[in-house]
Amino acid sequence: MSSRFILAVFLVLLVLGFEVQGAQSLQQDDSGSSALLGKVQESLSSYWDTAKAAAQDLYQKAYLTSVDEKLRDMYSKSSAAMSTYAGIFTDQLFTLLKGE
Repeated sequence: MSSRFILAVFLVLLVLGFEVQGAQSLQQDDSGSSALLGKVQESLSSYWDTAKAAAQDLYQKAYLTSVDEKLRDMYSKSSAAMSTYAGIFTDQLFTLLKGE
């Protein structure tokens, strides 16, 4: 498997884990909920910063110039094709609305 795919799956699972922890902490409604919420936000922020730093480090280690060049080339070709088809679509739409 590609290391970028593993990184993406890891980040998605990490975010989903934060969502589950946030939902569970919101269900506990007591007098110290604001202090608890502050602690949870602080810990989530620190976890997120740690995960972001680890992800950036992993990306820098797994950086491949040939893959990056291919991705940039695919993006430029696909965006050029999309702009062409979007132009054709708008021309057709204007023609349809004008009734010419």
